[in-house]
Amino acid sequence: MTIAVTATTTTLTSERLTLRAWRLDDAQEALRIYGHPEVARWLSPAMDRVHDLAAMRLLLQQWIAEDSRLVSPAGRWAIERADDLRVVGGAVLLPLPPGDEDLEIGWQLNPSMWGKGYASETTFALASWAFGQGVGELFAVVRPENTRAAATVRQHGMHWVGETGKYFGLELQVFRLRTADLDRTAPAGHQPPNYA
Repeated sequence: MTIAVTATTTTLTSERLTLRAWRLDDAQEALRIYGHPEVARWLSPAMDRVHDLAAMRLLLQQWIAEDSRLVSPAGRWAIERADDLRVVGGAVLLPLPPGDEDLEIGWQLNPSMWGKGYASETTFALASWAFGQGVGELFAVVRPENTRAAATVRQHGMHWVGETGKYFGLELQVFRLRTADLDRTAPAGHQPPNYA
């Protein structure tokens, strides 16, 4: 993994992906992600599906402005394929409300990119970098009905720690990742209730 720091964000490079700051000219590809109903329905905090290019540009402007105020390692990244420079998703390391004590790791991919290992590669790059910045643990929050996301975070080595209504006013499953959890040979952790 390669790391490059710019004035407002850190660019991370893995084998097939570059995680970089969002740009306004990413709006069309971002709309394919955040405008897709199968992505938007699972977002936490709850966010309406982005309906058009103008709304996506406005949202990107907001994210870019917010990034400039976040304290490292927090941020938002566009996930770009290295081979063709296509934006295939977005990733976050963001403080979780209400106290901003916990740091959330998350990603959203264009559904046409699901099943290609990009979520795993993104998780490993972001988590490795965050742990290198002194973060002790990261959390993913998943809606209980989103069994696909729950399975994905478990495949990334995250351990289910419970359910809570603490974040975003939603009932969510909470998964934790620590440095040792990045080791794929480590034993599996607890399964959430009704885990298939």
